[in-house]
Amino acid sequence: MPDAQATSHPAEHDPVLADTGRRTFVALGIGALGACYAGLIGYPVYQYLATPARKAAAQGMVTQAVLDGADQLPPGSSLMFKFGTTPAMLIHHTDGTWVALGAVCTHLACTVSYEPEQSRIYCACHGGVYDPKTGNNVAGPPPKPLTRYNVEVQDGRILVTKA
Repeated sequence: MPDAQATSHPAEHDPVLADTGRRTFVALGIGALGACYAGLIGYPVYQYLATPARKAAAQGMVTQAVLDGADQLPPGSSLMFKFGTTPAMLIHHTDGTWVALGAVCTHLACTVSYEPEQSRIYCACHGGVYDPKTGNNVAGPPPKPLTRYNVEVQDGRILVTKA
């Protein structure tokens, strides 16, 4: 028959070994909590920094937008739509021509609007004005013209592609 002391755990009789086990357990627990805390802080920071790169990659992959039924847009009006992740506008001029332009002001990235009664595209943020036929900056602080897209009218829909 084996001796009872031979099968007992050494930490039960040695206070130094028992204390070392508790210290290791507490150290591992504190380390795990620290890792969780770092993850909770680090993940939102990572998402914040990675989002512009992800948006740029997604925008680069988009080459066209199909607008079903947009050919019914009355002359002298516009239609706002998304070209990838950015707003854009389709303008049907009174002379029957179609123009698709980015709807983001080149000054401070405000969304612009088409004002057919004044024959202009206007940015209400700082008074920027663009030509509705070409997208060129006409007045105000915008430094560059609006992004211009190609427009193709096809059987009941409009195909807008990168220029």
